[in-house]
Amino acid sequence: MASDPIHSFLGPLREAVVKPIEIARVLDDMTHAERVAAIRAAGRNEQRRLYEAVAGQRELRMTDMVAPHVAAMTQVRHHGRNTLPAFSNFEKRFCRPSDVDPASPALLWGYNEGSMRWLTGPGYFVLRPDAERGELLVDYNQVPPAHPAAWPAIRSNERGLSQFVYGFMIDRLRGVSKHVTVGSAARKGKDLGSWFLLCRED
Repeated sequence: MASDPIHSFLGPLREAVVKPIEIARVLDDMTHAERVAAIRAAGRNEQRRLYEAVAGQRELRMTDMVAPHVAAMTQVRHHGRNTLPAFSNFEKRFCRPSDVDPASPALLWGYNEGSMRWLTGPGYFVLRPDAERGELLVDYNQVPPAHPAAWPAIRSNERGLSQFVYGFMIDRLRGVSKHVTVGSAARKGKDLGSWFLLCRED
């Protein structure tokens, strides 16, 4: 157990040179609760620096988001923190469709859970790999055809307030550690200068 998980995580992110291997080791040594507390303490600058530092350092696979042993259509929660000025704690919840290979899924389904879902919509997306770069893409231009029973009804991301939050967006995810990923948001191919961290719940 880390004696001070927040300092152990944020300290290396504030050094002159960010060392991805050291940060991964620190996160791997934490409990789940400590990892969530640590990532949710990270501000815009720390998230940006981490996103830039881990580029090309660690291949991120679809099975890092939903492990092969998890049954199809079973949600896996990833606790998150973004760089928005309000309502910055959220979750992305993923599941694997029943008709894909658990060991090498071509896609996953997911949505965003948070206190403002009633207003912004669930922000459904399809997760797909960018194999050339070893990264994953959260594609809001596609929505799943089905969902686990406990998930909210599927809504388009191009109507109502959803279009201003999720419309025409593709986020890019990079691997940080066994449980943690960092992402950057883009709309119509243009980076928004907005980042987020996710921590998988085992």
